[in-house]
Amino acid sequence: MDIPNVPAGTDLLSLLRQHWRYEGFRPPQEEIIRSILAGRDTIALLPTGGGKSLCYQLPALALPGICLVISPLVALMKDQTDGLRRRNITSFAIHAGMTRKEVINTFQVAANSNCKLLYVSPERLETSLFLEHLAALNVRLIAVDEAHCVSQWGYDFRPPYLRIAALRSHIPDAPIVALTASATPEVLDDIGSKLELKDPMLFRMPFTRANLSYSFFKVDNKIKKITEILASVPGSSIIYCKTRQATREIADWLVRQGISAAAYHAGLSHEERVQRQENWVHDRLRVIVGTNAFGMGIDKAAVRTVIHADPPDAVEHYYQEAGRGGRDGRKAYAILLAGDQDIVKLEGQPAIRFPPVEEIRPVYQQLMNYLQLPVGAGEGQYFEFDLITFTSRFNLSSPVVLNVLKVLEQEGLLSFQQQVFLPARLQFVTKRETLMEFGHDHPALGPLIHTLLRTYEGIMDQPVIIRERQLAYLTHQEPAQLTAALAQLQAFHVIDHTPTRDSPQLYFFRNRPAAEELYIDPVQYRERKEQYATRIRAMLRYIRLGDGCRSRYLAHYFGDKDAADCGICDNCLRRHGGARTGPPPAGTGRPRR
Repeated sequence: MDIPNVPAGTDLLSLLRQHWRYEGFRPPQEEIIRSILAGRDTIALLPTGGGKSLCYQLPALALPGICLVISPLVALMKDQTDGLRRRNITSFAIHAGMTRKEVINTFQVAANSNCKLLYVSPERLETSLFLEHLAALNVRLIAVDEAHCVSQWGYDFRPPYLRIAALRSHIPDAPIVALTASATPEVLDDIGSKLELKDPMLFRMPFTRANLSYSFFKVDNKIKKITEILASVPGSSIIYCKTRQATREIADWLVRQGISAAAYHAGLSHEERVQRQENWVHDRLRVIVGTNAFGMGIDKAAVRTVIHADPPDAVEHYYQEAGRGGRDGRKAYAILLAGDQDIVKLEGQPAIRFPPVEEIRPVYQQLMNYLQLPVGAGEGQYFEFDLITFTSRFNLSSPVVLNVLKVLEQEGLLSFQQQVFLPARLQFVTKRETLMEFGHDHPALGPLIHTLLRTYEGIMDQPVIIRERQLAYLTHQEPAQLTAALAQLQAFHVIDHTPTRDSPQLYFFRNRPAAEELYIDPVQYRERKEQYATRIRAMLRYIRLGDGCRSRYLAHYFGDKDAADCGICDNCLRRHGGARTGPPPAGTGRPRR
């Protein structure tokens, strides 16, 4: 059946089978897609693993022109564009770490090719460069991923998302689809308001999962309990911890017990993170012990247990992370562990997370001194930021610094990005004739020059991404030798080379003000603190639920008031005396059979 705004003869199911190899849509994917293709603004609230990306990617194929996707994380953009290219769907990404030349080139290629999806970070939206090229892109759909970031009352507010609504004045006929995995009714209302959606269609999946059993254990020895759980439930597992040190300690303990495990956190190099993630995805590792840096964009269906060794500070975080278990439809277990001290710490978090404003300015000034960033500078720039070095130099605690950075992010000044991978870039900045003469005069560098010219098209005209490991292999050099050779070429002003950056970065949305001029709106600050305290109280109620069904509690939190008891969480089983397999009930060492 023909669909308005879509070329005649377009068959949605055929597109699904051709590019995704799926035989049918999951509910309510097809309804969402048809709403979008009919030109309606649409909100899709689909739990983790519910297939949100397909809801805008398939309409992008069905429609002429380009789908503009606003996405908050560089790593997520890379995962999405890589996945689309594997499906023979042309897509590109523009994010904050790119040079001006790279951005211009990407815009031009997207406008003059068969590009169907262009991913853009929200901070790019109001730049003059973006607006200059927007008209040439033929944008027919706007997709807002992680749409809860637009609400300052949500758990992950990002000020650049407030700029999205301004796109409407430039692309008035393109419908907007806003997608999120976890939003309360209040946040959903805020999404519609802040994005200025016109009579949006709302689609939501039930928040209950018939195959996912939730449990809480109050324990003193978490490692012992984790070992018991993994002995009771075979299969792949994720263990979430709040600190990097805890990920290392638990992973090391599990390895000593003969369980294949690895830690995953933002302090690892990009290559280490990718390798460990791949090993886990392909079952070469049974357990990943990670901070919340792990999981975004990872699609592994057969996860049998998701264990939280520390309570998260928001139900939204817990639900999203726990929901990575059992996406294959088979029985899975979401287990939360906490001791008395964890609960006390959680109760005190609002005062720590939102320090008094007079305590923020001194840390801010020390941060600017550390970066050596003068007043009135910084906009659009990345700065490497070693948290351990900074806290040691200024005798500060990591939690204090991280909380100040979060405040500065919510005020729209900067963003602390712990997982950043900016690939190496290189451009020759001398004429080809001069370059040949240089290679002749410096024979040790000649093979490297010739390899660069042969391997990377356009390297004389603009910065191109180079793969340093591949380049070392092609030139028969050790990595250290290649680094030294590139430094020589840079010193001779033959190349402009930016090395790979995979350390944590601070990105500035605007120029830095003087410390005494740093303004934090006191009313909004108090309101955000109270909203955070409300989320903490909701998490504590989940922990102290007593006999209530955990699955129903989570569903009610997200506005699904019709949810019934699940019958398989720890409280339901204890209340009804039901048989259980899997993690042992609290207070026992083995599961009941």
